[in-house]
Amino acid sequence: MSAKGRKLTPMMQRYEEVKKENPGSLLLFRMGDFYELFNEDAQVASKVLGLTLTSRDKNSPNPVPMAGFPYHSLDGYLQKLIQAGHRAAICDQVEDPKKAKGLVKREVTQVITPGTLTDESLLDPRESNYLTSIHITKKGIGLSWLELSEGKFLTTETTHELLFDELARLKPAECLISDNAMTPEMEEELGWFRGMMVSKLPAWYFAEKECQEQLLSHFQIKTLEGFDLEPDSASVVSAGALLSYVNETQKSALGHISRLEVYRQGNNLVIDEATRRSLELTQTLRDGSREGSLLSVLDETVTSMGARLLADWLSNPLTDIEIIQSRQDAIEELSNDYLLCQSIREQLDQLYDMKRLTSRIATGRSSPRDLSCLTRSLALLPNLKAKLTARTSSKLQELETNLDLCPEIRSDIEICLADEPPLLITDGGIIRTGYNSELDEYRELAKGGKEWIAEYQAKESERIGIPNLKVGFNRVFGYYLEVTAANADKVPEEYIRKQTLQNQERYITPELKEYEEKVLQAEDKAIQLEQELFQALRDRVNESCHRIQKTAEVIAELDVLASLSILAVNGSYCRPEMTTEPILDLREARHPVLDRLQPSGKFVPNDARLGTTDGKIQIITGPNMAGKSTYIRQAALITIMGQMGSFVPASEARIGIADRIFARVGASDELGKGQSTFMVEMTETARILNTATKNSLVILDEIGRGTSTYDGVSLAWAITEYLHDVIECRTLFATHYHELTELCKTLKETTNWNVAVQELEGQIIFLHKIVEGAANKSYGIHVAQLAGVPHEVINRAKIILDTLEEDHVDDSGKTKVPERSTRSTGQKQLSLFAAEPHPVLKEIKQMDLNQMTPLAALEELHRIREELDN
Repeated sequence: MSAKGRKLTPMMQRYEEVKKENPGSLLLFRMGDFYELFNEDAQVASKVLGLTLTSRDKNSPNPVPMAGFPYHSLDGYLQKLIQAGHRAAICDQVEDPKKAKGLVKREVTQVITPGTLTDESLLDPRESNYLTSIHITKKGIGLSWLELSEGKFLTTETTHELLFDELARLKPAECLISDNAMTPEMEEELGWFRGMMVSKLPAWYFAEKECQEQLLSHFQIKTLEGFDLEPDSASVVSAGALLSYVNETQKSALGHISRLEVYRQGNNLVIDEATRRSLELTQTLRDGSREGSLLSVLDETVTSMGARLLADWLSNPLTDIEIIQSRQDAIEELSNDYLLCQSIREQLDQLYDMKRLTSRIATGRSSPRDLSCLTRSLALLPNLKAKLTARTSSKLQELETNLDLCPEIRSDIEICLADEPPLLITDGGIIRTGYNSELDEYRELAKGGKEWIAEYQAKESERIGIPNLKVGFNRVFGYYLEVTAANADKVPEEYIRKQTLQNQERYITPELKEYEEKVLQAEDKAIQLEQELFQALRDRVNESCHRIQKTAEVIAELDVLASLSILAVNGSYCRPEMTTEPILDLREARHPVLDRLQPSGKFVPNDARLGTTDGKIQIITGPNMAGKSTYIRQAALITIMGQMGSFVPASEARIGIADRIFARVGASDELGKGQSTFMVEMTETARILNTATKNSLVILDEIGRGTSTYDGVSLAWAITEYLHDVIECRTLFATHYHELTELCKTLKETTNWNVAVQELEGQIIFLHKIVEGAANKSYGIHVAQLAGVPHEVINRAKIILDTLEEDHVDDSGKTKVPERSTRSTGQKQLSLFAAEPHPVLKEIKQMDLNQMTPLAALEELHRIREELDN
C-alpha cells in the first residue's frame, strides 16, 4: 500500500522502493522505451523540462502525477535538469525483457549530479568540472577536489579565510559538506558561489577511520605516507568523503583516479576571490561570461584538453622561477620556429579529448565510437612525437620522452573494431569482419537467411500468380506474406491467415517460419557475441588507462605551450625576465585584453616601474575615464601572465616574483549580503593590510571614495603610509585625491605619476599616457561636461569647487601637508589639514569689545548676520 492508502502494482512498488533509496534526486524510471517520473518529481520535471504533466490511474480517487520522455532523449533532458540545479537518479532495466520472468529487474545505474558528470554531452569541453569536499575541524579545514571526467584528484589543508579564495579559484560545480558543519553562516557564504550546488551529507561520510580506509582501498595501498599525507589530517577526511560520494553516485569502476596529489599553496601565487573577480581572469564582472576575460584572449589552444589546462595555469600562477623559465624556454623555441609550431598545432587539432575518453572507458560507459576516436588519436602520435625530436629546450625534450605512443593499445582496437562502428553496442556492426570466426558464421547465416527470404518472395509471387506479393516483418509475429484484398482468392490453402487490414491480408507459412527462426537467432547471437567481444576489448584498454592519461597530459601541455607561442608571435609579446627581487619594470606595456579587443595599434602603451631606484609606491592621478584603472590592472595582469610562464604584451619586462597579488579595484556593492560599497571596500583593504608581505603586489583604485571626502582622503593617506612603512610592498595606487601627491615629500619610496591630458579651447583630450609627476587638476567637472551634464550644473560646480579649494590649500595653491606620526614615540597623528579660521571669526577677534556699548555690539551682530544671509 502507498502512503495515501492505495494499492500499488508491482511496478509502482518497485518505483517507491527505489525512490526511497535515492532521496533528494529526481528518479528517472525506465519503462519500456520511456523514462517516467511520478508524483512530485513529475511536477518538477514538467516545469523544468517542459513536459506534459499527465496522471496514472486517472479514474481513481488519487491519480498519480506522471511525466516522461523517450529513452533516446535522455542526454538532452539530463543537461536541462543539471543546469537547473537538480540531481537525477537513472533507474534502468538491467535484464533483457525477453528473458525476464515476471517484472523486469530495475536498478539505479548512476546518480547524476553537477559535480559527477562524465558524459561529453553534459560537459563544457573547454572548462573543468570540479567536485569539492570540505571538512572543518578545530585545527583547520580539509579541502579536496576531483575532476571526474579527467581523474584529477587533489587535496590540501586551508583556513576559513582562504577557503573561499580556493573555491573561487576552482569554481566547482558541486561542493560536499557535512550537515553538522552547515551552520547558517556557512550556508550563506557558500550560497554566494553562483552555479555551485551545495550537497549536505550525513556526518558518517566524514568519519576519520572510514575515510582513511576508503582511500587505502581505492588506491590499493597500506599507508598514505606515499602521498605525503598524515592519516588523521582534515585533508584525508575530505578526500575520503569525496571518494565515497563518487563511488555511491557512479556505481562503476573508478580506475582512472590513479593518484591523490597534495596541493601546496606556497608553490603558487595566491590570488584572493575579490582580486580574481576584479581582474576578470576567467570571467567578466558584467555577466560572468568567459568572453572578454583574460582567459578568452590568451586561449589559442586547439584541443579541449589544452583549453582546460590553460585555465588551470592562469588560475594557479607559479612562484618557482625554474619551472617558469622552463615553460618560457619551450615557448621561445616554438616561437622561433613558426612553421614547426603551426605543424604541431595542425596535428593537435585532429586529436579527440583523450582525457575524457579515458574516463568513460574506465567507468565502463564508453561507446564503440569512443574507442574508435581513441585509436584515431593514437594513430596521430608517431608523427607528433617525430616533430618533438631534436628540440633544445628541456621542457619539449621532457614532453617528447613522456609521449607514450601506446602502440599495442592502438593495434588491439584497430584489429577488433570496425572502421565506422555505431554509437550504441546494441546496434550491431561493432566488430570487424574476420576478427572472430563464430561471429562471422552468425553474420553469414543471418545474411543468407535474408537472401533466402527475398528468393522465397519472388518464388511464391510467381507460383501463385500475385505479382505484388510482399514479405514483411514486425515484432508481433515476425515475417509474414502480405496480399492485397483484390488477390485474396488466389491465396493457396497452406497459407495461414494472421491479420486482416483494410486493404491487405497477412499470412504465414511453416516454411517461412522455419527460416525466420534461423535468421532471428543468428542476429540475436551475433549482437550478443559482439557485445561480449567489445566489453573484453574495453576491459583490456582500461588496463592501460594510466598510460593513456599520461599521454593526454603531455598533449594538453604541448597544446598550451604552442598556443602561448602563437599568442606571443601574433601579439608581439616579449619574454619577461623573472627575478626574486621585488621589482616590476615594464616598458611599453599594454593591457592584454584591451590590446586584443581594440583595433590594431589603437591601444596606447605605457611604462611601469616599481622597486630599486624607482620607488615601491606609485601614486597615479588624473581624471576619471583617462586610463588610470586600465594602467594599474595591466600591471597586475602582466605579472600573472609572467608567473604562469607566458610571454607578455610589452617591449621589455622585468618581473619580480610576487607571493600574492591584491586588487582593490572598482565598486563591489554587495547589498544582497547587507554590506555597503564602503564596507566591502574597507573589508578588502583590511585584508590587504593584514596579509600582504614585502613580496606582494598591491593595486588600489580610488580607495576611500565610498565615504565623505575628508574621511576618504584621510583613510587613503594613512593606508599609503602603512603600505610604505610597515609592509614595504610594490603598490600602484590610482586616485582622484590630488592631496595624496604630497606624500612623496614624506615617503621616500613614493613617486607621482599622472595621466597626460591636453586642454584645447576649454575642452580636454585624454592621451592615455602615464607620465611622471602629479596631475595639476582632477578635471572631474570637465568629465561631467563630456557626459552631458546640463551647463547650469557645470557652472555652479565650478563656483563651489573654487570655494572648497580655498579651505585647504596654502598661499601657493598646494595642499597643506600634515605632520607624520612617529610610531616609536607613540605620538598621535595630527589632523590632515590645518583648519583655516572663518572670515567672520577673524572680524570678531579684531573687534575691541571693551570700547563697544551693548547696543553697538548688538547692531554689529545684526550686520554680520545679514551679510551671512546674503
